[in-house]
Amino acid sequence: MNDLSRLTNDDKDARERIESAAADMLARACAWSDMNTGSWNIEGLNAFSGVLANAFSELDADIRLQEAPGFETIDSSGKIQTIHTAPILRASARTAAPVQVVLTGHYDTVFPKGTFEGVTDLGDGRLNGPGLADMKGGLCVMLEALKTFEAGPFRDRIGYQIVITPDEEIGNHASSGALTEAARSGAHIGMTYEPAMDTGAMAGGRKGSAVFDIVLHGKAAHAGRAKEEGRSAIEAAAELVVALEGLNGKRDGVTFNVGVIEGGGAVNIVPDLAIVRFGARAPDAAAAAWATDSVDRLFAHATSRPGITGHVHGGFYRPPKPRNTAQQAIFSAVHATGQAIGLDLEFIDTGGVCEGNNIFAAGVPNVDTLGVRGGRIHSHEEFVVTESFAERATLSALLLNRLADGRMDGPRIKAMMEN
Repeated sequence: MNDLSRLTNDDKDARERIESAAADMLARACAWSDMNTGSWNIEGLNAFSGVLANAFSELDADIRLQEAPGFETIDSSGKIQTIHTAPILRASARTAAPVQVVLTGHYDTVFPKGTFEGVTDLGDGRLNGPGLADMKGGLCVMLEALKTFEAGPFRDRIGYQIVITPDEEIGNHASSGALTEAARSGAHIGMTYEPAMDTGAMAGGRKGSAVFDIVLHGKAAHAGRAKEEGRSAIEAAAELVVALEGLNGKRDGVTFNVGVIEGGGAVNIVPDLAIVRFGARAPDAAAAAWATDSVDRLFAHATSRPGITGHVHGGFYRPPKPRNTAQQAIFSAVHATGQAIGLDLEFIDTGGVCEGNNIFAAGVPNVDTLGVRGGRIHSHEEFVVTESFAERATLSALLLNRLADGRMDGPRIKAMMEN
């Protein structure tokens, strides 16, 4: 690769354009923050999807809202139900260009309607508000970087697919197919707009994430007259929970966490239903396979108890995203590009997951914290650093410039992934 830590005249033009748009980006993010898009607020998500599509129509791209397929969940009675969410925003441009990029983000937040509303100026260049960092600010950065790139001289050298999802905060169960499809449409590089840390640090390797629901059925009976005739699903679940938590520390980097136990009722009835809901994290594919096998083994033991039956729902919905040669190459390129605008970017491995895991699993190397700098995400103290809007949009625009003019060799990096 050529020197990425210097600015060309085209880079300088892009930087100036973005700096002039910084106030508009911030205002747009604040307006978007005021529109509640909690993952289960389908009405709010549907309303916002139109706003989002209208904003992204500023690009020279085909913009469409794609209905998301339903996905299965386990309800409180232990039965499978199908859930539907809001549309996925899809965009495509110049699909025959020599370099192809897939850009992803999400428009849902973790905040239900009425729980966290309004934007507050915290002073010191920080604003507090729902989704300002995670990730409506990031969506504004994505949009402005693309608009700036398309106003430059290299637009015909890069094509792209955009996927903006309504369900990232609950696992991308409805939109995972769209993410995979876009990544496998010839993309060389992935760019995802999760927030960076307030210090500017970005995510390196990521663990994979699983969500499991284990449903156990027993046999109800009167607890006083015929306790011996019953088979307690809660007793079986209790043993299972202890065994699941006992897996922690058994394999390096693998963690389990039981979040919810449901079932039972009156204390004079032997409970015939219990649902154990838990998550797992694993650093690589082999560790994820071990975790899955361990769950299967413990479930088999639970259902070997007389009168206990059940089923397992779920698994590793986001595979691990470990560092490899291709990932290291893209991290180095991003770091050098950051140096051109005075940033010393650091990449830190994390147990958190995002759509970058999905893109990696589809065979595309990617950087997934290109959004604004912020912190305290997923809490009512979520904040964004206002100066980071221009900073991060400039970083993305320069990355696109470098991919287009060959200073950053996207096809070569992708080939590292395939070898």
